[in-house]
Amino acid sequence: MSTADLPIRHGLTLPGWSMTEEFVLSSGPGGQNVNKTSSAVQLRFHPGSAGVFSDHQLKRLMQVAGKRAAKDGSILIQANRFRAQERNREDARERLKQLVLKALEPPPPPRRKTRPSRGAVERRLKAKAGRSRIKKMRGNVDTDD
Repeated sequence: MSTADLPIRHGLTLPGWSMTEEFVLSSGPGGQNVNKTSSAVQLRFHPGSAGVFSDHQLKRLMQVAGKRAAKDGSILIQANRFRAQERNREDARERLKQLVLKALEPPPPPRRKTRPSRGAVERRLKAKAGRSRIKKMRGNVDTDD
């Protein structure tokens, strides 16, 4: 079943036809009612057919999706946190939105290699020597009588 469009941020909306929702039996809270109602939601998103991502963004999205990404190129999000079907549906859509936003963030700047200053190295070695002397003093005391 196709869903409504999902706005991600200004200028980016995931089309509803690229997502399908399936309602399945849920485990967890709900007592005996959980055996009768399909309150869990499986939201399947097909990012390749959505046509809103570049190749680089699509690759990053599949990387961020991790184990939620299927071999057919879709992303499956399961939501069964709540007892109500509508709340699980909103939860699945929100989790998909957060996943896409995380994939679209720019990567962090590369780490610059640094070296400790000469003073820092000397202070560290001096502290190590001090600790060594303290520990040597903890040994058995020789009593020459």
